[in-house]
Amino acid sequence: MYRTNTCGELRLSDAGKNVTLSGWVQRIRKMGGMSFVDLRDRYGITQLVFNETDNKELCDAANGLGREYCIQVKGVVSERQSKNPKIPTGDIEILARELNVLSPSLTPPFTIEDKTDGGDELRMKYRYLDLRRTPVRSNLELRHRMTILIRNFLDARDFIEVETPILIGSTPEGARDFVVPSRMNPGQFYALPQSPQTLKQLLMVAGFDRYFQIAKCFRDEDLRADRQPEFTQVDCEMSFVDQDDVINIFEDMCRTLFREIRGVELPKLQQMTWHDAMKRYGSDKPDLRFGMEFVELKDAFAGKGTFSVFDEAQYIGGICVPGCADYSRKQLNELTDFVKRPQIGAKGLVFIKYNTDGTVKSSIEKFYSEDVLLDVKQKMGANDGDLVLILSGDNANKTRVQLCSLRLEMGDRLGLRDKNVFKCLWIVDFPLFEWSDEEQRLMATHHPFTMPNPDDIPLLEEHPERVRAKAYDFVCNGIEVGGGSLRIHDTNLQEKMFKILGFTPERAEAQFGFLMNAFKYGAPPHAGLAFGLDRFVSIMAGLDSIRDCIAFPKNNNGRDVMLDAPSALEAGQLEELQLKLDIKTK
Repeated sequence: MYRTNTCGELRLSDAGKNVTLSGWVQRIRKMGGMSFVDLRDRYGITQLVFNETDNKELCDAANGLGREYCIQVKGVVSERQSKNPKIPTGDIEILARELNVLSPSLTPPFTIEDKTDGGDELRMKYRYLDLRRTPVRSNLELRHRMTILIRNFLDARDFIEVETPILIGSTPEGARDFVVPSRMNPGQFYALPQSPQTLKQLLMVAGFDRYFQIAKCFRDEDLRADRQPEFTQVDCEMSFVDQDDVINIFEDMCRTLFREIRGVELPKLQQMTWHDAMKRYGSDKPDLRFGMEFVELKDAFAGKGTFSVFDEAQYIGGICVPGCADYSRKQLNELTDFVKRPQIGAKGLVFIKYNTDGTVKSSIEKFYSEDVLLDVKQKMGANDGDLVLILSGDNANKTRVQLCSLRLEMGDRLGLRDKNVFKCLWIVDFPLFEWSDEEQRLMATHHPFTMPNPDDIPLLEEHPERVRAKAYDFVCNGIEVGGGSLRIHDTNLQEKMFKILGFTPERAEAQFGFLMNAFKYGAPPHAGLAFGLDRFVSIMAGLDSIRDCIAFPKNNNGRDVMLDAPSALEAGQLEELQLKLDIKTK
């Protein structure tokens, strides 16, 4: 028997027991004729005591241990003289009687403690060591608990878990596919699924009624803190439901998760239209933990001054930053540089300070009278001591997005984006289509299987850009955690959607004929939703990146530095796949 107990289990009530523990050496301390070893496993840390007076040979063996040695120790539980209230086992220690080295260890490349000295790349290379650290392991334990809660919740509501294929056909609409060559079908390729979208719709046609899957998905896209090339979705689909049915059941699931994981009771969540979200916050995933709603100021300045930038602008919008009228010129210059960054793209920033003594100071005071600036104060709902920041531009939506970045920056600067506060909502009434400058055509905002709002179907032919979707996103703290829609279940309407998206009938048949044919066999009305499990866990854990809630993540270049993947194939493998690469490798 390697152990009778774990390293986080023993308490003062166990004093006098003979026990066997196994784990890894966290640290060693030598004090006079005694040596103290902190032994760690997944469950906690227990202090071991080796006394030179009792057994010098055993004490010498303990002194020869190194960090991360995997050992087994036998001994007696004893009350600790110098107790450690910071750990659950801090009242006891083990008086060691026998020591066995199960496996020695090299000196670790970084300190395996809560606060480590290892950088991201080093920890990713030795991820199996990084996973020994309590914060990382705790994130994966949280992920496990959330997954169990989700499964139990859905199982209790008659959802059935079905696994769908990983090797499927390529569907170029959307993000880029990862493709897999087929040896048995030379020159042909599978794709890894971006989501099980069409497959879960087929399950509804098949009469499964309520489906879910903790599904692996793959997208070959540029990475950010909340993106990985492979990620996990809580993927769900339901038949004979409308939008409110889906929202109600999954809002209830989210309420259960917040209650069980964070002890937070979510209220009934508001639903905000996409149009209102963009107008008030410049984002379809607004962070409601703080205010600073946009105020449109075009009318406030029109014809009242000589500032050509505002006169020529299509949109002028501002945010009121409370208590920041004392911002220095240096701080305001930093904000100007921030909005001018290429990622944001604004040409400049206008400020108005409403000082606590009632005076007004502004970067545009020479163009407008004080009366105009005081009128802006009233429109902004500003008080003495507040700072108003204004952006303008010739494209309203683009300028709103820029102002959104500035709003979030001010929220961060003022500490208003508390990770222990959770503000959730649903965004509804998305546009069905969006214009792609890259493709020079309309693209589906969500995907081409989304149901148009029935009231807007007459607009499909002449004004598709004005059609709203029966789609909904679950947003928490400015992060899109999940989203879904009612699905098209009529072949004719689906064909019309493909036509608007630029599909020829032949291409639509080649890529999605199986789905349209299935709709001819009594397809039920159906709808679904998918949550990003990685994002959801990272929110619950208070993380800035999803990487630390994934066991073996990729780095920002999409590489697994531990496995050194992706990597080149041997010539024999390429030949077997009938592939020839002309790319010169370094």
